[in-house]
Amino acid sequence: DIDYATITSLLTLRQSIYTDPQKPLQVEPKVYEFNEPDENAIIMMTTNFALTYFAVANEIESMNKPTYLIVTPSDGMSVLTAWSADKFTSELAAKTLKESNLAQKVKNKKIIIPGLLSHMKEELEEELKEWEILIGPIEAYQLPEFVKNNF
Repeated sequence: DIDYATITSLLTLRQSIYTDPQKPLQVEPKVYEFNEPDENAIIMMTTNFALTYFAVANEIESMNKPTYLIVTPSDGMSVLTAWSADKFTSELAAKTLKESNLAQKVKNKKIIIPGLLSHMKEELEEELKEWEILIGPIEAYQLPEFVKNNF
C-alpha cells in the first residue's frame, strides 16, 4: 500500500531525473500556427525559452484569433537574457522573419515583438522596411488587451 503523496513524489522524481539543470528547457525554433491562421493572421515573435513560449502560446490560444508565432533560436534563453547574450538581435529577428516566408502568406505586414525589446524597433524597421514593427506588452497576460487595441 503506497499513499498518493508518495507515488506522486516518486513519479515526479522519475520524470525529472534526466533533466540537465545546466541546459534550459526550450522549444523548437520555427513558426507555430494558432487558431487556423489565414492571410489576415496576426504575427508575433518570441524566443525559444519553453516558459516564455508556453506563456505566450496560452494567451494566443485564449484570444481565439488566427496567429503565427515566430520562435527564434536563442539557446532556450528568455527574451531579455537572450538579448543580453546577443542571442536575440535585430539581425537574427529579421533573418528569422524573412526565412519564415510569412510575407507571402499574410496581407497584414505587422509584427509584434516583445515589449522588453522596444529599443530594437528602429533597427528592425531598417532591416524590414516593408513591415510595421509593433512593440508588444512586457507580460504575456497583456497580449489579449494589446491585440484588441491594435487589430
